[in-house]
Amino acid sequence: MEKIWLEKSYPPGVPYEIDPDKYASIVDMFHKYTKMYADRSAFINMGAELSYRELAQQATDFAAYLQQDLGLVKGDKFAIMVPNCLQYPIALFGALLAGLTVVNVNPLYTPRELEHQLRDSNTKAILIIQNFASILEKVIDKTPVEKVILTSLGDRLGTIKGAVVNSVVKYVKKMVPAFNLSNVEHFNKALSKGHKLSFSPVELCGEDLAFLQYTGGTTGVSKGAMLTHRNMVANLEQAKAAIKPQLEEGKELVVTALPLYHIFALTANCLTFITLGGTNLLITNPRDMPGFVKELNKYDFTAITGVNTLFNGLLNTPGFSDLDFSNLKLSLGGGMAVQRPVAEKWESVTKSRLLEGYGLTECAPLVTLCPYNQQHYSGSIGLPASSTDIRIVKEDGSDAVMGEAGEMWVKGPQVMKGYYKRQEATDEVLKDGWLATGDVACMDENGFFKIVDRKKDMIIVSGFNVFPNEIEEVVVSHDGVLEAAAIGIPHEVSGEVVKIFVVRTDPNLTEEALIKYCRENLTNYKVPKIVEFRDDLPKTNVGKILRRELR
Repeated sequence: MEKIWLEKSYPPGVPYEIDPDKYASIVDMFHKYTKMYADRSAFINMGAELSYRELAQQATDFAAYLQQDLGLVKGDKFAIMVPNCLQYPIALFGALLAGLTVVNVNPLYTPRELEHQLRDSNTKAILIIQNFASILEKVIDKTPVEKVILTSLGDRLGTIKGAVVNSVVKYVKKMVPAFNLSNVEHFNKALSKGHKLSFSPVELCGEDLAFLQYTGGTTGVSKGAMLTHRNMVANLEQAKAAIKPQLEEGKELVVTALPLYHIFALTANCLTFITLGGTNLLITNPRDMPGFVKELNKYDFTAITGVNTLFNGLLNTPGFSDLDFSNLKLSLGGGMAVQRPVAEKWESVTKSRLLEGYGLTECAPLVTLCPYNQQHYSGSIGLPASSTDIRIVKEDGSDAVMGEAGEMWVKGPQVMKGYYKRQEATDEVLKDGWLATGDVACMDENGFFKIVDRKKDMIIVSGFNVFPNEIEEVVVSHDGVLEAAAIGIPHEVSGEVVKIFVVRTDPNLTEEALIKYCRENLTNYKVPKIVEFRDDLPKTNVGKILRRELR
């Protein structure tokens, strides 16, 4: 694509290029904004607030503990296995200050998944919430982990409230299974120790490794995407460039319901809003939708990020439509396709456009985003982020013409160095500086991109390509449907036929009625031949529907 032509498509105030070296590292950025916004609230969780000044001090204390007490040095791997709570940003920035590489871990991992990630990353120490310490106990002897830092959910909520929360979690809700781990330190004690120790600043550069962000578990073994400080700085600058024209520095509150250990919230919420002097409202358990809505009612939130299932869940939760949305400026969806019925209902209820973006872990993650001045949902994933080039590559390796589908390839300063200790897997996706995403896309005459689907999710019916996203969007537009997922199943005549899994809102909805509705909206070979009604659909930790499990 020609720069001059594409630049004309960018909305006012969004630069075509960003400076990926604006900060020498994430730490450099952190120092600048924690000083600039020292008295502003950086994070809120369960009513407890952490100012930028307090965040900087506690992160430094934790860094000193990691250096002086644990003896960790620049480049060592440090795992964080906690949900959205104040401990996460303190530990995150503490580890980065100490020059460590952060390994984000999903707290809901099975023992097998946890063992693989800790071994593969060569993690030396881990911060884990005690609710899942029993999982770690089962595998720790098979991993390189030498030190465990334990925390409880209420540890940073204040003495009284924290004690109450921890007591309820452990004794009333019985959410802490018995465990036995040795060489353990408690998070609050680690901070106290670190406060009395001296912190030695670590010299970092853009090419130093900031994160091992694990991905790719959908096909084969989970792999650690090597994301450098420069990758992360570039991507937060790209995200900031895209949304800043509609935001005010020092005046924003973003709802962070997606887990910070996931790359989407890590970059779009945590890092980007720090550069805006914003406040992250951390939602620890967004699956408790009534509790989520109750928490939202307490704050004048100005931005929210999520996946389609989260937005859909909120829209179907009593009380959500009664909230005050007068301050809401930005609603950003990613992680999976945003469906038209959800986007249109979101806009109707909140009077805020639901902007769709596209990214992947290997790109830290932002690749494209709908422009902030888009009037209504378009079904597009928008324009390339600043300093990002995109190619659409056909099966024969040639570039697709406008409107033609092919695999999306991405080049930019946010593209990872590669997969940790997996050169063969790296070579499969990195080609002369281009990242082959595995997603099928096309570009229109205005430079906007649209994801057709994952290559591996494509259904082929009698030689025709059928993309699950299209089927699902039609099905969920039915008033009696909450969620849907389409897969292909073998068929002796046509090769494959479409099967749809459906969660109903109307218990009287029948298979026959739904297929009839699909026939009215889809060409015949795309119409589902089988409908299976379910109470729920399998999802990832961020709410993305797992088609592979349905297969």
